[in-house]
Amino acid sequence: MTKAYVHGYDLQENIRLQDQADTLIDLLHSDTAYPAGSLVLEAGCGVGAQTLTLARNSPGASIVSMDISADSILQAEEKIRAAGLANVRFQQGDLYHLPFAAASFDHVFVCFVLEHLSDPGLALQRLKACLRPGGTMTVIEGDHGSAFFYPDSNEAHAAISCQVELQSRAGGNARIGRSLYPLLVTAGFKEVRVSPRMVYADSSRPEIVDGFTKKTFTAMIEGVRQSAIEEGIIDPATFDRGIQALYRTTGLDGTFCYTFFKAMGKA
Repeated sequence: MTKAYVHGYDLQENIRLQDQADTLIDLLHSDTAYPAGSLVLEAGCGVGAQTLTLARNSPGASIVSMDISADSILQAEEKIRAAGLANVRFQQGDLYHLPFAAASFDHVFVCFVLEHLSDPGLALQRLKACLRPGGTMTVIEGDHGSAFFYPDSNEAHAAISCQVELQSRAGGNARIGRSLYPLLVTAGFKEVRVSPRMVYADSSRPEIVDGFTKKTFTAMIEGVRQSAIEEGIIDPATFDRGIQALYRTTGLDGTFCYTFFKAMGKA
């Protein structure tokens, strides 16, 4: 799982993840809340960007946030402590070898994790085993094939494809959002529902342009420049023109669209 995280673990990536979480709170989490007294597993919490929202939206729930990276957990703990939240505890663990007994949790939450896994279906099966009968699974993933924008640009699409290809070579799938329904059904979840959540940015929505188009999506693509060039996926000039074209969509006459997918099912 660590190998498949193509974005890296540096400070800039930590900032990007928090920018993404802050910008998308209403879009992704307006309906994310768990009842008081419930026990929730956040599988793959990373540096805690989503943990903050989970804990704030469900103050009466107890949340166990797990990640494979000890360094990420330390950063997540610092975020939660700084926010004064007391309903989260952290644990290091592997999604394929979960350190929990069967039927331990009322709910499981997974956000931007399956895209990095070589076998997301197996991970879902293992997580389902941790759920009590009737417990719920919530999964949120993006789909890089859903990005479209104005002005359009072949170079921008080529730069985005670099991230998709690098993630594929690492065993992941940057276009996994479109696959959530069959993945959950195959893993044995019932009453599966998928809700597409589109981000739309134009100059009338400067906070989305800044928080998502610039600081989340384009920053993510920009971050794979060196790896993409070193692996021979693209030449430097084409990549740089692609990034310039993505920033061009943030102009007064530009637009940018991207779709996330939120899936929910019952054990």
